[in-house]
Amino acid sequence: MWRMLRENHDLRRLFVAQVISYLGDWFSFVALVGLIDDLTNSSFLVSMIVVSFSLPSFFASPIAGVVVDRFDRRRILIFVSLVQSVAALGLVLVGADTIWLAFVCQSIISALAAIVKPASEAGTPNLARDATELGKAQALFGSTWGVMLALGAAVGGFFAATLGRDTAFIINAISFVISAWFMFRISKPLQEERQKVTARMRPVADMREALGHARRDPVLLALLLSKTTFAIGSGVVSQLAVLASEVHGGGDGARGVLIAARGAGVGLGPIIATRFTGDDVGKVLSVCGYASLAFSVFYLTGAWMPTLWLCVVFITAAHLGGGAQWTLSTYGLQMRSPDGIRGRILAGDFALMTLVLSVTSIAAGALSQATNVRTAISTFAAVAAVASFVYINATRKLRTRLRNSPPIAP
Repeated sequence: MWRMLRENHDLRRLFVAQVISYLGDWFSFVALVGLIDDLTNSSFLVSMIVVSFSLPSFFASPIAGVVVDRFDRRRILIFVSLVQSVAALGLVLVGADTIWLAFVCQSIISALAAIVKPASEAGTPNLARDATELGKAQALFGSTWGVMLALGAAVGGFFAATLGRDTAFIINAISFVISAWFMFRISKPLQEERQKVTARMRPVADMREALGHARRDPVLLALLLSKTTFAIGSGVVSQLAVLASEVHGGGDGARGVLIAARGAGVGLGPIIATRFTGDDVGKVLSVCGYASLAFSVFYLTGAWMPTLWLCVVFITAAHLGGGAQWTLSTYGLQMRSPDGIRGRILAGDFALMTLVLSVTSIAAGALSQATNVRTAISTFAAVAAVASFVYINATRKLRTRLRNSPPIAP
């Protein structure tokens, strides 16, 4: 992987841009959930902050996918990153009387992330020199998200506890600017050359065109539903900060450690999983299903661990599965989708995932507030396990067919 980054300069620049942006995001995340938890003492509002990291992306995704497929992806990434920097800086103004501002600023950042994610993911195949390099790049990018979550959450928790939360918010704002600079230096186009589009944008019709293509391809449809199935259980992540404070009696430091455990799992999961799949889409579907099941089982167990450090072990194990599922489902979509609609396919995938994640995060927060955090995590982990079993069984015939006669990607 490191040889790939040394030789492919543009892929390296995109990688560095994402590393810096992710690090800033998780610096801010720990500080923000800790701030809301301390100011409100409400499990529900903490879950709503987590929702503000995802639900705005759902509403923005139909437009995002069309923008990514119509316009220069590199310029889009630069402009959006700079706007996100301004919104991130607004978090320093959040206080007891301005809690609403936290939701506004984070919602802006998240809505724009609905453009950043499909733009970078749709552009990566055009920077990779072959399918093997694409697989390595996606595993590395997915792993990096987790590593930066672990590092950013742990260090961000320390910074928030020692230097103040405003420091974390300012670092996040600066990270967006630095990220924009590295994307500015990418020289290779992030999309294939195609005729200039003169027709006006029709977000609903354009997204319908892409999703219609997905419905005609059962493999593509199964990959789209994979991350959505996983998201049924992902709402429990919104309660990690509450689990750290209410059950294990910690502050920002404990929150950072538990969220960092999530990142450690996500960081290792994609690297381990891609060793078993290669560029075989059938194996990708298999690993996605069983990884989602593992995520559920380890969360169900980890919630009841008596100490913070035992909880850390199980949360890490859960996100080995979560990281593998997330990265491989995206990799499958990158391989399977034509460049002309890839942005819309990936945006649609992101929209479905963020919608389900937002609903389950809200529900988990409400259940945690009404009962307790362990009950909430256990309930949603159990439901997610059932959903994973259904997905594994529903795709069994498709996986068998792919194993016997692998289709050629369009």
